Amino acid sequence: MKKVNDILTHLKFNPEFKKLNTHTTLQKLINTLPLKLKKGVKFAYIKKDVLFFVLTHPVYKMEFSHNKDLIWSLLKTLGIANISDINFFVTNVMEKKESLQEEKPFFQERSYGIFENFIQDKPLHHKIETIRKLIKNLS
Repeated sequence: MKKVNDILTHLKFNPEFKKLNTHTTLQKLINTLPLKLKKGVKFAYIKKDVLFFVLTHPVYKMEFSHNKDLIWSLLKTLGIANISDINFFVTNVMEKKESLQEEKPFFQERSYGIFENFIQDKPLHHKIETIRKLIKNLS
């Protein structure tokens, strides 16, 4: 009986999974980049022996063009030899940022805000009154 590791290794080297192997190699390349360059990479792909880096900001495009020799040396050390050119471009598609939405309570408020506030300290008295207003607004 074969182990799972043997089966996955066998599948990895099949010609059908060439894109998967390319993707993992490009991910290794991105991970070996210096931190100042790695932060600007959205993703990378190879098309017709040209390595394309999709960047997040135009400033990173300038940084990558200055460090092209470093990328070539990393390509040689990782054994990616079939690349003839390297191109960088900034995508014009904006990433969706998660907007902070006001949280709605997931429970039914059981209080009506009817209580007496006996606190003498002014700031604490004011805090209790704001809590009372919140409770009345929820019910």
